[in-house]
Amino acid sequence: MLALLRTQFDRWIAQRHPIHTQAITLSRQRLYILPSGYGYFFGLTLFVLFLWSINYNNSMGFILTFLLAAIGLNAMWRCHENLNRLELHPGEAAPVFAGEQAHFVYRISNPSADGRYGIGLQWQTGEANFVDVPAQEHGTVSLALAAPRRGPLIPGRLRVSTGFPLGLFRAWTWQTFSRACLVYPKPAGTLPLPVLGEASHDGHTLASATSGRDDYAGLRAYVLGDSPRHVAWKASARGDALLVKQFAGQSVPKIWLDSQRLIALPLEARLSQLCLWVLKAEQEGYDYGLRIPGAEFSPNHGLAHRNQCLRALAMFDHEKT
Repeated sequence: MLALLRTQFDRWIAQRHPIHTQAITLSRQRLYILPSGYGYFFGLTLFVLFLWSINYNNSMGFILTFLLAAIGLNAMWRCHENLNRLELHPGEAAPVFAGEQAHFVYRISNPSADGRYGIGLQWQTGEANFVDVPAQEHGTVSLALAAPRRGPLIPGRLRVSTGFPLGLFRAWTWQTFSRACLVYPKPAGTLPLPVLGEASHDGHTLASATSGRDDYAGLRAYVLGDSPRHVAWKASARGDALLVKQFAGQSVPKIWLDSQRLIALPLEARLSQLCLWVLKAEQEGYDYGLRIPGAEFSPNHGLAHRNQCLRALAMFDHEKT
């Protein structure tokens, strides 16, 4: 019975509060207000005080009762108006890896001439985070959400509430945005980066490297096939990795990260290993290409290329093998 009532209640909320793609202005037609626990106690106290005043015909008791009732009514109006006409913008979240926390940052704009205080945002479960929004300014609230699986993470229904000014009433509304956070596969696996000169299942060369003899340009990680004459032995001795002198005009090592090499692994393990390879290849200075069913990215490097490859892995169809 409770599950049925909950389902009907959720359906009613979804009809009154459709999913939005852009900023939404909170209107009084979609705001709700009820007394808080303190509010019910306050009302009971007023009722008892009113009966006492009648019983003893005490004028001061009536004055105090009506004064407190006026304060309570004013608090109810102020609480409702504290949310009315606020603008709520969709939450922005930077991509994360599966198993991490996604942080959605919501912006609240206040176009009115009065400040708004104690505005709380929260998911259907969990605690609320509060912010004060000065007149004609905006505030931001960050909400964390677990990202257990790769792909788009849509946060779902958001509760906007306030108890300002006295905590006697609680005004709230629900809003849902279609904005999602991109969740990359969890980087995991034990296989090393593809070896230079090794061929993939379709006959493509996995990696190649050449070296030049121009001006010295810095150090990079050693790649199998590099000339021993270019190894920076002194610099390598100071760390754990073997380093190679790089010269201007020297071509960057190129490797292919091919999902066909991991055909024996389950799909999610395959994507996790490719994700780890992308991160390692970028860190170690390779030009790396990515091959997955239905998509191929030519060897390159840099943040844009890295994010392009990770996005392809995150959005890879779960039905493909």
